[in-house]
Amino acid sequence: AGSLMTTKLSQPQSTLAKSLTSTSTNAPYFKVLESTEIPPYLINCPSNGLCSRLPPDCMTCNTNYSCVYGKTATFDCKVKPHVHCVDENNHEQENFTINMTCQFCWQLATSDYVCTNSTNCMTVSCPRQRYNATCTVRDHIHCLGNRVFPKMLYCNWTGGYKWSTALALSITLGGFGADRFYLGQWREGLGKLFSFGGLGIWTLIDVLLIGVGYVGPADGSLYI
Repeated sequence: AGSLMTTKLSQPQSTLAKSLTSTSTNAPYFKVLESTEIPPYLINCPSNGLCSRLPPDCMTCNTNYSCVYGKTATFDCKVKPHVHCVDENNHEQENFTINMTCQFCWQLATSDYVCTNSTNCMTVSCPRQRYNATCTVRDHIHCLGNRVFPKMLYCNWTGGYKWSTALALSITLGGFGADRFYLGQWREGLGKLFSFGGLGIWTLIDVLLIGVGYVGPADGSLYI
């Protein structure tokens, strides 16, 4: 009786073991399915183009530790999975070399990357204010390090006010506060209006201040 009971108990265990074994053998199958998903970087990778002209997101390159800063250096690169490219003879290849300047991405010229703008800083403040921006290197530019980096930039946005218009209003209608009204400075404009331009003194001062750019738009933006 004891041996029979043992046999009966062992059967469900063996069945459970088989089920676990069958489940584990299916694991690679699910992994294969996951590997067939299209990587997001393929959207920016042209097919069957020159490998040397692929965007940086389509390749991985080895660091050239012998490169000299500011000088052109050669880097050994390899295309990422699912990326297809060719050489000058139209032969498909995976390993290739590219030439680029030995410098980090944050050291590039301002024309080689795009940064976020800020509309919350005052551009006519003294000293001129800076803001924290997030910059991204353009697709066709190769560089070392992170392609997205923070950078401190000077405030440079504009609200659409023209310096020539403000100066013309200050010279012609400054005694009535037209220049201050145009710049959005309503309190100063009313003060000039009811004081007849500070009896002319305030008018002359504003012509000078607007002429040198010391007085700007009330929103803190730059003239256009």
